[in-house]
Amino acid sequence: MELQKLNVKLFVEQPDSIPLTDFIEVFHNWIQATDGVYHDVADYSHMQAGPGIVLVAKDAHVSIDESGGRRGLVYSQKAVLVGTPRDMLRHVFRAALKNCRKLEAEPALGGKLRFAANEAVISLNDRRLGANSSASFDEFEQAIEAFAKQLYGGAEVNFERDAEPRRRLNVRVKTSASVDLAQALDNLSRN
Repeated sequence: MELQKLNVKLFVEQPDSIPLTDFIEVFHNWIQATDGVYHDVADYSHMQAGPGIVLVAKDAHVSIDESGGRRGLVYSQKAVLVGTPRDMLRHVFRAALKNCRKLEAEPALGGKLRFAANEAVISLNDRRLGANSSASFDEFEQAIEAFAKQLYGGAEVNFERDAEPRRRLNVRVKTSASVDLAQALDNLSRN
């Protein structure tokens, strides 16, 4: 399976602690602080359980997303990835985890934001790369299994699919182990 156009969603621990629209100013500040990395902010806060606030960039979008009725950070890889499936997953997860840490440290949010690293949803944002079917899920899960063990430091990991055929191919990865953002990043730095 070709792992391109990967999306990773990491969930917020206190989903209602910050109004969704507060992220607009935060993301505008990120645009101003970079040299052309980020381009724009899209506001979908008017949509219930929608894409939320999206920070647009050439290689990937970052958003505070509320789809599925749960707030989280979604990192959507757009640029072509190279390497093994594990390398590709590591790249996307590192970027997602780093963006979560950056938001947690954002002074404008006053320390009110915390992300849980022990659960994530990984999806393919291109139905041509994999239909949301049992066969594709099995192949997708195999590509993710060894990576997830590394991400969670060898802890037991559960995999679950949202089988709704109208949704993109996705895997919910979850562990009962206590893993924070820093530990997950450290785990990914090990070979």
